[in-house]
Amino acid sequence: MSAIRPRRSVLYMPGANERALEKAKTLPADSLILDLEDAVAPEAKVEARDRVCSVVKAGGYGPRELIVRINGQDTEWGKADLKAAAHAKPDAILAPKVTSGDDIAWLDEALSEAGASGQLALWVMIETPLAILNLKEIAAKGQTTRLAGFVMGSNDLLKDFRADPMPGRENLMTTYTLAIAAARAFDLMIFDGVHNDIANAEGFAAEARQAKAFGFDGKTLIHPTQVEPCNTIFAPPTDAVKQSRDVIAAFADPANAGKGVLKVNGKMTELLHLAQAKRMVAVAEAIAAREAQG
Repeated sequence: MSAIRPRRSVLYMPGANERALEKAKTLPADSLILDLEDAVAPEAKVEARDRVCSVVKAGGYGPRELIVRINGQDTEWGKADLKAAAHAKPDAILAPKVTSGDDIAWLDEALSEAGASGQLALWVMIETPLAILNLKEIAAKGQTTRLAGFVMGSNDLLKDFRADPMPGRENLMTTYTLAIAAARAFDLMIFDGVHNDIANAEGFAAEARQAKAFGFDGKTLIHPTQVEPCNTIFAPPTDAVKQSRDVIAAFADPANAGKGVLKVNGKMTELLHLAQAKRMVAVAEAIAAREAQG
């Protein structure tokens, strides 16, 4: 099993806000998206680009994964953002408004031409109706490019669908399921969209639990107060981790060699449950290691 990195909480930080970028060094978020797009006014775009690239180069964010969200390549800032971010060497670049596999191929080539190392990952926003229709084509590019993850752009999807927000997100369920299927089919990460009502902690928790149940790897966030509840919700429950360890031990017992089905703590358990158990324990151990780093 490949190494697992916790990405429960993926917090957007406005690239134009120097104070926020500094505060991010102390927050318990697993990942930080340093945003040059939606969170930055047009007149502040160039200054924000310089600031974000500077702080990425300077470091000081400890175990937090750093992702730079650039502006679209159809804007006056997009190409310069891409080149500057490639030179700054974050963990990943997040590109907005992709709609096809050709977009992924172009971004991958542009990053390489800008001098990006092979370790620089590409994440993309899934936030347009056309992207939903082309999910398989987009996700398949993960096999031949640096594409590593999807981030759902829920607000943009609702806008383009001409839909109204719903508390249970019933009108996004099909979209989310298709995106998760595409991500899993091609071994990509996928993150839930943001919860806009910062003051509604109960609503946020319900949405985060729903996202975990859907199968998202984590959730994108817009405020530091959302980080700790998100981390808790996306962490494997203690009793489930214990059961997983017992499942692993049971299948490792020489007395059970060759058996495909066992009863573990009264539960019928198959080999598919063993694979799930190994992943859950690996996730729990990765989270413990991450939290030990502060």
